[in-house]
Amino acid sequence: MTVRFFIVTCYVRAMNAAITIRKMNPSEFSCLDDFLYEAIYIPKGQEKPDKVILKIPELSCYVKDFGKDTDLCLVAESQNKLMGAIWIRLFSGKERGYGFVDSKTPELSMSVREKFRNQGIGTQLLRAMMEQLTRLNYEQVSLSVDKENFAFQLYRKFGFETLLSDGSSVTMIRKLKS
Repeated sequence: MTVRFFIVTCYVRAMNAAITIRKMNPSEFSCLDDFLYEAIYIPKGQEKPDKVILKIPELSCYVKDFGKDTDLCLVAESQNKLMGAIWIRLFSGKERGYGFVDSKTPELSMSVREKFRNQGIGTQLLRAMMEQLTRLNYEQVSLSVDKENFAFQLYRKFGFETLLSDGSSVTMIRKLKS
């Protein structure tokens, strides 16, 4: 599968700085561990778990051996700093993420570093990824999110609908083709 990438530069008013949305370079793949850790939803009043949590298979599958032909990651960057990342993976077999639907549906993960949140960066990343997935002719995309997580409302605004719920978290899906 050949993927054509673009670079988008947008102006984020809250930061008064231009950010660039671009494909993550292979030399930056090691940063995905940090972005995955920041993507873990921690309810108010609870402490963040130790980073060793990233070793459990249900989480490590999102970043382990990243860089396969079907992997795609976009990052938001400003002044040579990575502010956020959004990535997809296709899962099959026994290794699968929390938002797994089927082996043809990529699962999406997204994280914006804490000090850059609430500035529109997640919205820009999500918009850019939806454009890329449409160009790649995927029919749909899935994800898993805690209903208390701010991102839950963002995903709903982008047309994601709840497919499954276990009470506190949901698997959501967004159709990319009619």
